Amino acid sequence: MPAHGCFPTPTPTSWAEDHVAISAFKGIGFAQQWSLCGGLGSRFKIEEWDYPDIGVYFGDCPSAGHDMIALDYRACGPSGEPSVVHVDQEDDYSITPLAPDFETFVRGLVHESEYEDDPEDVKNDALLHVRSAPFNTRLHRLCEQWPDPRMPAAIRRLAEAIVEDKGYFALHADANSHLLYAAQFLLLGHSRPVRSMEGFLQSYPGVIAMVGSAHFGTGGWAPGFVEDWFQARVGTGELVQTEGQWHFSADFRAALLRQLVGGRQETA
Repeated sequence: MPAHGCFPTPTPTSWAEDHVAISAFKGIGFAQQWSLCGGLGSRFKIEEWDYPDIGVYFGDCPSAGHDMIALDYRACGPSGEPSVVHVDQEDDYSITPLAPDFETFVRGLVHESEYEDDPEDVKNDALLHVRSAPFNTRLHRLCEQWPDPRMPAAIRRLAEAIVEDKGYFALHADANSHLLYAAQFLLLGHSRPVRSMEGFLQSYPGVIAMVGSAHFGTGGWAPGFVEDWFQARVGTGELVQTEGQWHFSADFRAALLRQLVGGRQETA
């Protein structure tokens, strides 16, 4: 995950008028599903998401798959040095040249602060968003199915705490983000059984992440944070599997509900 995650562009993209963003470089390997050769790696983007087969998709973007950074081998061939390009799924997979080679791309990355608005304005806009933006249809339905009507307010309180802490609304590896991952797991698991981590990751977008800007949400998401949270809960015994279904242990669930809504707990 680069400290400097923005690269200037001469033309607009779906991300911004004057730059693209990279949230992570895919690891080199086969074992991890998000690595270059893993199950959700470069070939997955080509074969399942219809990205053009121009080379290797190595750069994840904050849009969680709706744009990618790639090594482009079209001009150099398989034994040459590829250029680096941005491929924009949101613009019919348009390709924007970024750098003539990988080193130039890495050296050209700049900090996101180069493109930020005034931090106080960003924070105030984010607070207004999490306090008043309507839930999208899916999140609204999941909350309606949950037996405790205080869950929507709990989700907004957590989101507000995240904005107060960071100055913007995004879920990472902090304690409040972990609580919001857990709240989403509760809602999704109440709606239908969670039978695998991969199934949870597939269900995760569209609840809070990856929703339209007019609705309550974070926009993009970083799957690695959610995967790390899931695996950590398994490691501590807070997330357990019974009869093929993942659920929270009784003690962790009770403590979690006290943190989220306090007092009276729901009945499953």
